[in-house]
Amino acid sequence: MCILFLSLVISCKIKNETPLTKITDSQDTLIKPEENPVRYIYGIPVDSFNVKEGKIRQNRFLPDMLSGFGITLQEIDMIIKKSSNIFDIRDMRAGRNFKIFYTGDSLKKAKYLLYEHDPDLYYVFSFNDSLSITPFRIKAETEVKFVSGTIQTSLWDAMIQAGLNPDLCVSMSEMYAWTIDFFALQKGDSFRIIFKEKYIGGMSMGIVKIYGAEFIHAGKYIFAIPLIQNGIESFYDTTGSSLRRAFLKAPLQYARVSSRFSSARMHPVLRIVRPHFGVDYAAQEGTPVHTIGDGKVISATIEPEAGRIVRIMHNSVYSTAYMHLSGFGKNIYPGAVVKQGDVIGYVGMSGLATGPHLDYRFYKNGYAVDPLEVEAPPVEPVLPENLEKFNKSKTVILSLLRTIK
Repeated sequence: MCILFLSLVISCKIKNETPLTKITDSQDTLIKPEENPVRYIYGIPVDSFNVKEGKIRQNRFLPDMLSGFGITLQEIDMIIKKSSNIFDIRDMRAGRNFKIFYTGDSLKKAKYLLYEHDPDLYYVFSFNDSLSITPFRIKAETEVKFVSGTIQTSLWDAMIQAGLNPDLCVSMSEMYAWTIDFFALQKGDSFRIIFKEKYIGGMSMGIVKIYGAEFIHAGKYIFAIPLIQNGIESFYDTTGSSLRRAFLKAPLQYARVSSRFSSARMHPVLRIVRPHFGVDYAAQEGTPVHTIGDGKVISATIEPEAGRIVRIMHNSVYSTAYMHLSGFGKNIYPGAVVKQGDVIGYVGMSGLATGPHLDYRFYKNGYAVDPLEVEAPPVEPVLPENLEKFNKSKTVILSLLRTIK
């Protein structure tokens, strides 16, 4: 892994020599010799035609798209039959881009239709003498990036301001979900991360892999070192302890803490002071709520104040409750077994609530404790037989992270 990673870093940016590949072994008679000055895109001499472009509308079919461009139903039927082993036109997707290249005379006859099936896969429908459908696939580029950032308001904002793909925020929040409460980040917290990003035609297609990260939260350094163990890639700190914990730090993403655990709080509806033994997360109605750990549903019901509520017993010591839900998750009922991260309900404002939020409660031996103060134990650490490999990777990754400004 070290050798592979170093080779990626040295190359830093991996590009394919040929950005476009036609997926066929047959001769493409549409393409002129290279010395011809005519400009070609996907085998189409684009300078020779007028162009109509748009997006495929819902319940819009190929005859509808070609209406008014001199293509008969017989021609459409023939091209479908001849190319059925190349592309099934029933797979054309609403919302995808298309271009029709048609003659500039009074006939306005379509000669080609270019359909974008995926960002990296296009199909050219040819309505010339030889009716055909030809696929073209754009080869992707990948780039290994070394980036850093400082939190001013949130991790999401820090990513956007740095011009990074928001998918990186999701990847980091998932990677650190058990060890960092992203609703409690502080101004001045910072991160460094090494990752590979995929591009097609200059457009980011997402994060392919994370090679390592450092997050400084409240002055504490939390490293993430990847290792494949028992066939599964997980992230570990510098001691070899897993970043995964028995419990997630929070039961939902992209929300804010609107009310904390308190022994005396003014109830927003009843207008009386009484304890609030939970944490309120303000979020949009319908936001998925996840169970913070494995367990069994002990109740999924409606109560006067709590509204729709799900209670989960995780083991003989720990249990949790999720209140004010707008609805329950699929197959959530008393006795149902749930796994960490399963959707058990959706944010709402049922019961006594002034707005959509989740009232999340955590119990230890039957007593409510502050969810934000819970320190859950990690799951399986790096196994002894993998320590040597892990330590080599750790040395390389920590060294590279230090180079990021």
